[in-house]
Amino acid sequence: MVLIIHLVKKAQKGNDKAFLTLFQEYEEEIYRMAYIYVKNQNDALDVVQETAYRSFKSIKNLKEPKYFKTWLVKIAINCALDILRKRQKVIPLRPRQEELISEEAKDDIVLEITLRDLFELLTEEEKSVIILRFYQDLTINEVAGTLDIPLGTAKTILYRSIKKLRHELKGEDVL
Repeated sequence: MVLIIHLVKKAQKGNDKAFLTLFQEYEEEIYRMAYIYVKNQNDALDVVQETAYRSFKSIKNLKEPKYFKTWLVKIAINCALDILRKRQKVIPLRPRQEELISEEAKDDIVLEITLRDLFELLTEEEKSVIILRFYQDLTINEVAGTLDIPLGTAKTILYRSIKKLRHELKGEDVL
């Protein structure tokens, strides 16, 4: 943590190498989180790139260096949501994807589709809370701070999301 704070302070003073080192530390996590939101590699890579650009441009505005990761995740979420908003304006054309998939990959794809379908049940707000809490390992207090929502609201959203996911996975009679 001390190293991160030191690197943030150097980056805020204009040290490009310090910023690059910082960003590379979290780049993979940002990609995984972005992929959950945008659901394809190209858009996830665009989110990572846009996050790098926006964070580099505004790192001088970060008041608390110890919250660099939280700040970066918030930027990434906003970038992913921006891409999703733009995508809603486009009508997708889908090729026959089943013909392109090899037989051994189909089991993995079924699991991925199941997880993707479960995430589709959640609102964007619910996805954000779940991703921050379980994929980014933030505490519920950190989740609330990252999303700028009250702690009670964050807890409600988290429990409602978990209930939705359990309901869909196990059926109506088991909660």
